[in-house]
Amino acid sequence: MELAALLALYLGLLLLAAAALLGGCPRSAAGALGGAARVLSLVIPTRLQRATQKVLHRLFHTRSHLFTVLHVALEVAVYAEYTWEVFPYCWELEFHLLLLLLPYLLLAGNIGCFVLCSRADPGTITKSNHASLMKIYAYDGALFQKGIRCPTCNVEKPARSKHCRFCNVCVHRFDHHCVWVNNCIGAFNARYFFLYLFTLTVTAATIAIITAAFLIQVVLLTNMMHGSYIDDQGQEQAVEIRFLIQHLFLTFPRIVLMLGFVILLTLLLGAYCCFNLYLALTNQTSNEWHKSRRSGCSRHPTLQPCDRQVVYKNIYSKGVWMNLKEIFKPPTVLEKEKKT
Repeated sequence: MELAALLALYLGLLLLAAAALLGGCPRSAAGALGGAARVLSLVIPTRLQRATQKVLHRLFHTRSHLFTVLHVALEVAVYAEYTWEVFPYCWELEFHLLLLLLPYLLLAGNIGCFVLCSRADPGTITKSNHASLMKIYAYDGALFQKGIRCPTCNVEKPARSKHCRFCNVCVHRFDHHCVWVNNCIGAFNARYFFLYLFTLTVTAATIAIITAAFLIQVVLLTNMMHGSYIDDQGQEQAVEIRFLIQHLFLTFPRIVLMLGFVILLTLLLGAYCCFNLYLALTNQTSNEWHKSRRSGCSRHPTLQPCDRQVVYKNIYSKGVWMNLKEIFKPPTVLEKEKKT
């Protein structure tokens, strides 16, 4: 039992370290977690360590359908509960039919965006399109330097490109590799990813609102808030929020669990959706945002008082409208030549 607990703790620390690095957290935090895992490795058999590290490498350093399957399974579970319990209860309470059907319409749109995002070419740089992609963006001299070659693809890296270690290709205007769609997010599928993220957020929020409205309706119809209950000491107590939540959980356990999950999902997805909207409006990618933070670059042109060097300025931003337009209609060489 002790060995199992140590192994679980070791695995958890490694997972947190990997997630911290993939999520753009400071390397110091990931390093601290990795250091704690190395301490635990002194008391864990080498064979178990190798098996654990092999599983983690498979999850976080190779292209895998595992997270895609998990994504589909979670979506199926939520919609099964919504269809099996929430929809019939709401229908009995005379909720409007269009409101109850809205999650299914959003699901259809989300699936379409998911398929397009996962199947579309993100902007893979090949020998045939390398010359044209080199002309799209200028090198800023800070995050992207001219003349740097990718040792794996053996080509000069165009500005705003990056080699993806998951897909083992260089991607034009690389944003990040999304494990949930099992594909890179680049210049040519960024619009699908943005719509996929937006529809997923709205879907989770819609299900949360309908489910919460159903539970509130139940409370109002039963006049529960004006009732009372007998506590463990035999004293009569007025109904409070904690008792109300416990009662609803005992009465509708699966519905309450699903509501908690979709509320959490809405908050997380909403925050991430806002972050991606900010990147789109400022014409940045996740890769560029992380690189500028790691290098301590500022997003505004200022002079350092010590060495008088001009720090990083985002040269790719062309204003809010043009930046947003670039997401849905990536620039081509012909458009670039017409403008010049």
